[in-house]
Amino acid sequence: MNSVIEKATPVIQEVLSAMGYELVDVEYKTLYGDMHLIVYIASENGVSLDDCEAVSNALDGPLDVLDPTNGRPYHLDVSSPGLDRPFKSQRDFERNYGEKVEVKLFAPLKGTKVKQYEGTLVSRSDSELTVEVDGNQIVIENSLVALVRPYIEF
Repeated sequence: MNSVIEKATPVIQEVLSAMGYELVDVEYKTLYGDMHLIVYIASENGVSLDDCEAVSNALDGPLDVLDPTNGRPYHLDVSSPGLDRPFKSQRDFERNYGEKVEVKLFAPLKGTKVKQYEGTLVSRSDSELTVEVDGNQIVIENSLVALVRPYIEF
């Protein structure tokens, strides 16, 4: 399945760049018994249903020519990443600096019993994540982080 993603991603990236959208992620997986190629997009102005339709229409031809699945049928889905989608790339983190996030850890930090934090995302490097919680900056090694996603208040 990774080969489908590896084959399709450069074509998807080229089409999205020409249209002014950012590629957030590509997945190829089984949903409801059928294979789906799911393209997640972002835009500075947000992503509407019309944006998803326009991108889907623009991708149809190039993906048909490429045939990333070697003739196997699939559904093309184009979507925004969703409000609570975990961050996967450095760009996901950069796009959310200054925003409130939820951080879940594999195990509590030394000297604490806390495995989850809600705070403002300050920065992320190759080695660590910095979150401001109640006015204090907490630096966490990336290897300890299980999940980071936008914090959603209900």
